[in-house]
Amino acid sequence: MSDKLCLECGEPLLGRADKKFCSDQCRNTFNNRMNSDSINLVRNINNQLRKNRRILTELNPEGKTKVHKDKLLSKGFSFKYSTHSYTTQKGTTYFFIYDQGYLTLEDGFYFLVVDKRLLDK
Repeated sequence: MSDKLCLECGEPLLGRADKKFCSDQCRNTFNNRMNSDSINLVRNINNQLRKNRRILTELNPEGKTKVHKDKLLSKGFSFKYSTHSYTTQKGTTYFFIYDQGYLTLEDGFYFLVVDKRLLDK
């Protein structure tokens, strides 16, 4: 009898020496559990990032535009989360949600841009 047990259900494993699961069902269940956003914080942040990107994409169909903060907030945009930032040589900082970015302007306005370099990869 084998000393190795299925990582999902604990049943003894028969067959190959490097086998980790007793069945495809156990393998799939284990991997789905391990790869899910099991922590609410991570799931909520990822959902907000996707929402932020959708909002920027919707408001910036041409690749460059100017919008007021109120417009972004009314659609549910959250300035709390971004994926990365880029600071130009002049010291101007753009915040990005994946390929969609924004720059803070005066009087509550934001300049929306698309980082086309990310789209080419």
